Amino acid sequence: MPKQPFTPQQIFNLKLETLKQRISDFYQETQDSTMTLKLILSLRVRYQLGAEEFALVLKDLVRQLFLHTKATRTMKRYFYYFAEYFEDVEWAKLGVKLFPVRKFVEKAKSVLGAQIARFLPAKAAVP
Repeated sequence: MPKQPFTPQQIFNLKLETLKQRISDFYQETQDSTMTLKLILSLRVRYQLGAEEFALVLKDLVRQLFLHTKATRTMKRYFYYFAEYFEDVEWAKLGVKLFPVRKFVEKAKSVLGAQIARFLPAKAAVP
């Protein structure tokens, strides 16, 4: 299990500028986009709890991670929490980048093929 760079007390008690600097430094040192996104998401939670200054925190870093790095499982998982960070056109492009249509079509073919196979005779079943 990776070492956590911050304790929960630090995430919810440190000042905005301190957290911004430390998270940016953490990403520059480790290039760990997964942990960085989780840390920024925890700051989004702090914003939702009423800390207004945390709205769109580290916007440039989030945009860099989503737009210029390889798509990861963490990005796909937390994609919708960062909608406010992007313009509508960028948001649509990110959706295609993270959730390619090809995978959707392949899954749809397999599901539909299985449904059709139930109604066809064994010799004529769709592969």
